[in-house]
Amino acid sequence: MTPAARVQAAIELLDAIITATRDKGASADRIAAAFFAARRYAGSKDRRAVRDLTWRAIRTFGDRPDNGRSAMIALADQDSELAALFDGLAYGPAPIAADEPRASGGVLPEWVKPLFSTLVTEGEYPALLERAPLDIRVNRLIADGEAVAQTLPEAAALPESRDGLRLPTGYSIESSELYTSGAIEVQDLGSQLIAEACYAQPGMTVLDLCAGAGGKTLALASHMAGQGRLVAADTNRDRLQQLPPRAARAKSGFIETLLLDPNKEKGALGDLVDACDVVLIDAPCSGSGTWRRNPETRWRLDQRDLQRLVSEQGRLLDLASGLVKPGGNLVYAVCSLFACEGRDQIDAFLSRHPDFETDNPDFTAGRADGAGILLTPAHDGSDGFYLARLHKL
Repeated sequence: MTPAARVQAAIELLDAIITATRDKGASADRIAAAFFAARRYAGSKDRRAVRDLTWRAIRTFGDRPDNGRSAMIALADQDSELAALFDGLAYGPAPIAADEPRASGGVLPEWVKPLFSTLVTEGEYPALLERAPLDIRVNRLIADGEAVAQTLPEAAALPESRDGLRLPTGYSIESSELYTSGAIEVQDLGSQLIAEACYAQPGMTVLDLCAGAGGKTLALASHMAGQGRLVAADTNRDRLQQLPPRAARAKSGFIETLLLDPNKEKGALGDLVDACDVVLIDAPCSGSGTWRRNPETRWRLDQRDLQRLVSEQGRLLDLASGLVKPGGNLVYAVCSLFACEGRDQIDAFLSRHPDFETDNPDFTAGRADGAGILLTPAHDGSDGFYLARLHKL
């Protein structure tokens, strides 16, 4: 592909992503995979160049552009080399007209800025869209942390996490023997700390109520040394089905999976009422803490969706409260930096449930935010998370 053809391809890929965010369609990564699968003629350098240019546009505009061309023209206005490729030749984009629409706005939608925790100042905004490093977690069921670190001289220890290592952005690990053997898992520092906040021990009964594909469940399995009862529950069949093969690779075959019916979870969880040492709720949320990994999700979020998520979070907290046994712990987490999903949510829960009290872990990472802890990309180098550990009296 010529450089101009790469620009046109990026415009077309952006169009597909913009449409998907408007219509609640597939993720940008899935769209990109399908886009390149249909263009076998594009070599690896072509694909990388098109993807980099596309994601540059996604990270630049907090509000969804009308179309891919308006976004690319806006970038070209500030980049003479890019502007020169709008020549209409060799499958490239048509020349830019002076009166053509341009995408506009800053890196964040204006309506979300008042929603952030007061700890997230304007100076932290750029870090929300930076490319994330690659964090991995050593699986104690298979490997020793020091041995893994010696095998990966490029890795830096994550002192905030007992099992974490950090590799450079863009490092390829999933084809390595360490990964295929289950000795390590790819997991952001923030996610690792949420699992550590559970203080899961061998022999406990632990429920991961919103397990998804099971990243935190696998961390809990490692902490439990494969002993006890560990239940991974979720209402999303497709995501939950990803866990058993991952558990087999991680030598965590004792994990139970439980598919739940939305709003009918209580019946399926009957044998866990007042029985769990730990219940983890990694609740559905806005994802505002993971924009550096999934920047196009800024274009998906609207106020109505956010209100629905906040309501669901409160419902899940109330459901989980009845599953924790006296003396047990409820750990609530969201990959969000919005106060309504974090601090305000836990304040409201504690007012409804006087039989719970705050019992947060003593982390070196994070900052106190109400009754919980806030992790942010700028302050902690992790994805953005709010977490709170609540002890049942």
